Amino acid sequence: MSTLYEPTQRPFVLVVDDEPEILVALSDLLESAYTVLTASSGEEGLDRLRQNPNVAVIVSDQRMPNMTGDVFLAHARELSAAGAILLTGYADISAVEAALNRGQISFFAYKPWDDETLLSMVGQAAARYFLEKELECERLLLRGLLDNLPFGLAVKDQNGCFVRLNQQMASQMGHTVAQCIGQREEDLVDGPRLESLTEAQGQLAQTGRDQQVLQLPAPDGPARWHDLTRVRLDSLRNTPVHSSMLSDYSILIDRDVSELLSLEQRLRQAQKMQAIGTLAGGIAHDFNNLLTAIQGSLELVQDLEPPREASVVRLYENAMEAARRGAVLTRKLLDFSRPRHLVCQRVDVHDVLENLQSFMKQGKVPEEIRSALDTSRLEGMSRFSSVRFSIPDEPLPPVWTDAVQLELAVFSLCINALDAQSEGGATCVSIRRVARLLGRHVGREHAGAWVVVQVTDRGIGMTEDIRARIFDPFFTTKGTGQGVGLGLSMIYGFISHCGGEVRVDSAPGGGTSVELWFPAMDQEMAAAIPAVPASTVQSIARALPENGAGSTILVVDDEPGVRAVTSGFLRRAGYDVMEASSGAEAVEKTQSTSSIALVVMDVMMPGMNGGEAARRIHDVRPDLPVLFVTGYADFGVLPEGVAVLHKPYTRDALLGDVRAMLAA
Repeated sequence: MSTLYEPTQRPFVLVVDDEPEILVALSDLLESAYTVLTASSGEEGLDRLRQNPNVAVIVSDQRMPNMTGDVFLAHARELSAAGAILLTGYADISAVEAALNRGQISFFAYKPWDDETLLSMVGQAAARYFLEKELECERLLLRGLLDNLPFGLAVKDQNGCFVRLNQQMASQMGHTVAQCIGQREEDLVDGPRLESLTEAQGQLAQTGRDQQVLQLPAPDGPARWHDLTRVRLDSLRNTPVHSSMLSDYSILIDRDVSELLSLEQRLRQAQKMQAIGTLAGGIAHDFNNLLTAIQGSLELVQDLEPPREASVVRLYENAMEAARRGAVLTRKLLDFSRPRHLVCQRVDVHDVLENLQSFMKQGKVPEEIRSALDTSRLEGMSRFSSVRFSIPDEPLPPVWTDAVQLELAVFSLCINALDAQSEGGATCVSIRRVARLLGRHVGREHAGAWVVVQVTDRGIGMTEDIRARIFDPFFTTKGTGQGVGLGLSMIYGFISHCGGEVRVDSAPGGGTSVELWFPAMDQEMAAAIPAVPASTVQSIARALPENGAGSTILVVDDEPGVRAVTSGFLRRAGYDVMEASSGAEAVEKTQSTSSIALVVMDVMMPGMNGGEAARRIHDVRPDLPVLFVTGYADFGVLPEGVAVLHKPYTRDALLGDVRAMLAA
C-alpha cells in the first residue's frame, strides 16, 4: 500500500552495480542528500525493493551478469514506482532505446558520469516519484470520498457523458458504474427523472445551476424523494482554476431526502400536537371539573333518593353513561399529545403479547382495555380470534413503558386492521428485536437495541394523502359514530412519551403495516429495576377497611361544585371533612388544625397551585399525606412519585385512594 512521503525523511536511492568500486563511488556521491541502499546484482536489487517499498530512485548499471539492467528495471517496475536511471556505455545504446520505449527508465547516463549531471537526474527522478505518489494518494482520497458519500455524485463532460461517478449515483439510476461511464444521463434514465433533466436544460443554459425536489420510483421499493442538483463548473465563482478548464464539465448531485422530509414531517406533527395539547389542556381542566360535578352529583342523588320508576332509572343511566363517555373522550384528547401519568415500569413485551393473544383467542377483552375504549369498538368480539400472533421463543430485552397502554395500542391497531378487511383477511401481530433504529428519528438518543411490535393487514391500504394525516387528532376515514379519530393520535403520544417511534407503511390495495419501536433497556438498568405488577396498588386498596370514622380530611378545590361532590363522597363514607377554596387557605388550615390526617387537593388553582401549596404544607407537617386530583396538570409542578387521581373520578376511585393513603 502506498504511503505519503514524510518531509523529515531522506529519500531512499537504490544503487545496483556488480563492481564494488562503482557502488562505493555512487554511495559517496549521493549519501549527503539521500539514504543509499546498494546491491551487487539484479536479483539482490529486487530483494532490496521487496524489503524497502519506499525507494524513490533506482540507479542501475546496464551490463551485469545473469540479469542486465534493462531486464532488472522491468522486474523492478512490478514492485515499485521508483524513478529509474540506467548507467550505460555507448555500446549498449540499443538496450537503452528499448528500455526508454517501454517506459522503464526516466534517464540514462554514460559512464563515466558527470557528478553534477547525475545528481540533477536523481533529484528530478525523486521529485517526480513523490509527485506521482501524491497524485496517487489524491486519486485514492477522491475515490474513497466518492464511494462513501451519503449521496450520488457524478461528473459529466461537454457532451453530457459521465466521466466520474460513485456507486450511489449509479444505483439511483438503476445501473452500475461501469455501465454509466461514457453514457449520457438521458440515455440511462426515463420517466420523471428524464423530465427533470429536460426542464433543467434551460435553467442550466441561463444560470449554470438547477435544483429540483421530486419523487422518483426506486428499483426495489416504494418511491422516494430526491433532491437533484445540476451545476456547470464554469458557473462556480471564486474558483482558483481558470474557467476555460471547467467549461467542458458539469456535476450532478442526487440526494435521497426521504428521511429528511419524514423527519421534518414528524417534527411538524410534534409541534402541531403540542399546540393542540396546550389548547386541549385548558379546555379539559374546566370540562373535567364539570364532568366531576355532574357525575358525582348523580351518584349522590341516587344515594339520597334511589329512582323507582323505570323511566327515571333509564334517564339516570343515560346521564351517567354520557358523563362516562365524555370523560373517556376528554382523556383521549389529552393522551394523544401528553399521556396521563403513565405507570411506566420494566415490561416484558413478550409476556404482554402472549397475555393479549390468550384473551383475543377467547374473544374477550381485558378489563383495563374495556374501560378505556368505547363500547361500540368492542362489537363483534368473535372476529378477534382470527388475529394471528407471531411471537418468537427466544427472550427479548425488556422495555420501559406502560403495559396497559401497550396492550391498548396493539388492541386498537388490531381493530383498525380488522375494520380495513371487511371481507376477512390476515391480521398478524409480530415482535422482533432490532440492533439499531434505521434512519433518523425525533425521539431521545438511544444507541442500543430496539424492540419492535408490528401489526399488519392485507386490507384496502391508504393513499399518500390519508397516510400523511393519520396522526391528526379527530381525523378518521370511518363513518359517523364509528370512531372519533383519536386512536392513532393517542398511540403516537404514548410511544413518543416512551422515547420510541411509530412507523406506518401502506399503499392502496396493498395493506397496512404499523410498527411500534421501543428502546430496549440495557442489562444494568433492567437488573436494577424489578418488574412490578400494575395491579398491586388496586389490590391493596380493595383489601382496606371501608369505615372512615375518626379521620379528618381537608378538601381543597377552587370549583365549588367539585368541592361539594368530593366532600359529599367522603362524608357519606364516615370521614370528617373540612373545605378550602384555595392553596393559601389550605396552608393556613393545615397549620392551625392538627387533626387533619389527609389533604385531597386540586392541582391547577389560581394564585397558588397544588404543588406549591403541598410544599408549604410539608415545610410544617412533612408527614401529612396529600392526594392530588386534576383534570389536566403539568406534572412538572408536582413532586416526583406523588399520588394523582384524575378527574372525573367516581366515588369508588376516590375512596380507594383515600383508604390506601391513610393506611400507609
